[in-house]
Parts: sequence; C-alpha cells; structure tokens
Amino acid sequence: MAPRAGLVLGLCTLTTLLSLQEAGAAQADHMGSYGPAFYQSYGASGQFTHEFDGEQLFSVDLKEREAVWRLPEFGDFARFDPQGGLASIASIKAHLGVLVERSNRTRAINVPPRVTVLPKSRVELGQPNVLICIVDNIFPPVINITWLRNGRTVTEGVAQTSFYSQPDHLFRKFHYLPFVPSAEDVYDCQVEHWGLDTPLLRHWEPQVPTPPPDAMETLVFALGLAIGLVGFLVGTILIIMGIYVSSARR
Repeated sequence: MAPRAGLVLGLCTLTTLLSLQEAGAAQADHMGSYGPAFYQSYGASGQFTHEFDGEQLFSVDLKEREAVWRLPEFGDFARFDPQGGLASIASIKAHLGVLVERSNRTRAINVPPRVTVLPKSRVELGQPNVLICIVDNIFPPVINITWLRNGRTVTEGVAQTSFYSQPDHLFRKFHYLPFVPSAEDVYDCQVEHWGLDTPLLRHWEPQVPTPPPDAMETLVFALGLAIGLVGFLVGTILIIMGIYVSSARR
C-alpha cells in the first residue's frame, strides 16, 4: 500500500423515513438514505450512495463521475444525475477542510479487514463459475484487492463493487473472478490495507470429491458375478447328477 500519511475522511448521511406509523414516532415501514457519502484527501477519492432499507441502490464515485447501479435492471426504471452526488462530495470536502483547520483531530484507527472467498455456485471441474472475494470490516475505505491464480496476478474478467456501508460505520466490498475450475489451479484473494501489517492472502482451491465408479463398469461386474455363480451352481448340479447316474448303472 502507499504511505499512510495524509488521510482525512469526511462522512455524511441524510436519512428519509417513509410511512410513519404514528405522529412523532421514529418508526417506519421503509427507510431510504442518501449516504453514507465520504471524501478523503488520500488520493482525492470519494463516494456518494443511496440506500433503501439498508441495501445500496446506486453510487457515484468521484473519479468515475457517473451513477453506477448495484443491479443494472434498476437503471431501466430510475434515473439519477451524478452531478447531485458529486455536489454532495464537494460539500463534504469543503466542510472537512474547515473542521480540520479549526479542531484538534485524532487520527482514526485503521481497522483490519475480514476476508472470505467462496464460489458463486456448486463447483464442477470444467464448468464455468465465479469466485467471490468478500472483504468487510473495512476502515478507512482505502484498499487494494488482487486475484492470484497459481501465484500470478489475474486481471482478465475481474469485476468489483463500490464500497457498501455497514451498520457499524465500516465498509464492505466484493470482488469477482470468472474462472473454470481445474484440479491443477489454486486461487488467492490478496488484500492490502493500512490495518494489516502485511498483505492478507485468503486461499481457495476446488474440493471435488472422488467420483464413484462408472455405472456401466458396476453393471458389467455385477453381471459377471451373477453369471459366475450360475455357472458354479449348474456345474455342481451336473456333477451330482453324473455321480447319481453312474451309481445307478452299477
């Protein structure tokens, strides 16, 4: 990761409650919130988000400068001008500068992230799948996430989400890697963050059980065994009959 100095983070959340049950009561059937929106001086990065019932609908990134819907289908029936999100980030930046200038601030604690790697669906060798690297407990929201296959960096087809907020004011992020499972390949999700002394590697490799014997081979074996038993019984009967006939002639 880059040097830790010079990180300043501003955070702002505006909440709207819908369908109040009683006048003056803070109860709601649904909750929509503009935020959390943040700006940080390190790398001059920032993000504005809109959530509904705790789930992110879309985000506006300061660098990309466009609205990114969590599900592409949302964009078919709704629109959002990214300038509104960029204006919110600019406002946070301005207020943050004033607060830093006029207050004795304490540097925020870097929180070590948690990392989990799992496949999107049941793993079958040779069948296309997607690996998901879930990184949560992120603070501050500055992080590098890299996919490795057999120790080498993979970039083709890799996708990621924006930062999702958590109730504890931390953040979560998802990284995706399309792949075809193979017994020869192993994967790692490498995470670099200021809360970690060294990069964290979360290993994954396919755990495919040994397939059972082929059904046809089993059937052939069973038929062979049955024929052998029948032959043994028939042979025994013929021997007994031969002995009986020989004794009767005498």
